[in-house]
Amino acid sequence: MDRLKTRADFLRAARGIRRVEGAVTLETCATPETARQDGHLRVGFTASRKVGNAVIRNRAKRRLRAAASQLLPLLGRVGHDYVLVARGTTVARPFAALLADVTRALNAAHRKLDATAGVPHA
Repeated sequence: MDRLKTRADFLRAARGIRRVEGAVTLETCATPETARQDGHLRVGFTASRKVGNAVIRNRAKRRLRAAASQLLPLLGRVGHDYVLVARGTTVARPFAALLADVTRALNAAHRKLDATAGVPHA
């Protein structure tokens, strides 16, 4: 997994598919050809000031990073960018529930990607 670092990458993902599940918002899009590497997916994390002060935002992003490190190697698709956006309840949500939220968001986003690509749903 590589990290998204530039604003342009985050904005591109925001224009892609968005799924809100519980305490997390997932934004995803295909990685541009110029940044694509074989066998890699890219991920970024963000939390707005609506989530809380700097300490709360950093805690929320740490929790999202931990969830992504567990789930994206298993459920993520190579050649895609993922942005996990913290919501107000991200910090207070039990970690198992946060993992379930990210899993549901990933599955829903992948179904939408398949539907737009014309891939039959299994």
